[in-house]
Amino acid sequence: MIRLGVNIDHVATVRQVRGEPYPDPVQAAVLCELGGADNITCHLREDRRHIQDRDVHALKDSIKIPLNFEMAATEEMIRIAQQVMPHAVTLVPEKREERTTEGGLDVVGHAKELKPKIARLKDSGILVSLFIEPDDRAIEASAALGADAVEFHTGTWCHEMAATRLTRQQVELTGRLTHASVLAHRLGLQSHFGHGLNYTNAMWLQHVDHAEEANIGHAIVARAIFTGLKEAVMTMKELLNDPRHRP
Repeated sequence: MIRLGVNIDHVATVRQVRGEPYPDPVQAAVLCELGGADNITCHLREDRRHIQDRDVHALKDSIKIPLNFEMAATEEMIRIAQQVMPHAVTLVPEKREERTTEGGLDVVGHAKELKPKIARLKDSGILVSLFIEPDDRAIEASAALGADAVEFHTGTWCHEMAATRLTRQQVELTGRLTHASVLAHRLGLQSHFGHGLNYTNAMWLQHVDHAEEANIGHAIVARAIFTGLKEAVMTMKELLNDPRHRP
C-alpha cells in the first residue's frame, strides 16, 4: 500500500491571507485523518508565510497519525524539531522568493554541512527524509548521509506527464521514477514522492516499484473546495492504491 501524507499548508495560506483565526490547519488535519490520511505534513518556512509555530505544536498534540515536519536545514528549524519531536522531518531547500519548493535539495554539494545536522535529528529519535531529484548521485549521497528516506521531487515529471497524451511516453516517463525508487530501495532508503501530484497523475505511482508514500497538498485542498476535505482525501488514497485506477 502507498501511504498518503496530506500537506495542510494551503489551509494555513487561506487563513493568513486575511489574518483570521480560520480556517484552522489542525481542524483540517483531523478531517484528513478521518478520510484515511496516513500522516500529516506541514512546512514551517523561515518567513512563516503560512504555517505558524503554534500550528506545528498543536498538530503534534492533536492528531493520532504521524506528523511529517518539512523544514530547511537551519539551526532554528532543528531546534524547533527537537522541541516538537515529530515522527519525521523532511529537509527541503527554501528560497524566500519562490511560490513553493521548486526543486530538490543539493545533497551532493552540501553533504558536509548536512551530515552533522541529519545525525543530530536522528539522535533525537526523529526519522529523516531528504527532498531530492530522482537522480542517481543524489540518491547515493542521501544514503551516505544516513537518511532514512528520500522524497523524490515529482514536479518536473508531473509537467512532462501533462504535456503528453501518449501512453507509451507516459510509461517511459514513469520508468525514471521506478529506476530511482529501485536504487533507493537497494541502498536501504524508503521512496516517497511529492510536488505536483494530482488527481490525473497520482495513480501512475502504482507502477513504481517500492513506492511507499506520496505527499500531496495543493491538489487535495483545491478539490476539497468542491467535495469537502474528507472526501478529497478518500478519493486520492483510492487513486494511489485501488487497482481499478491503475493506468
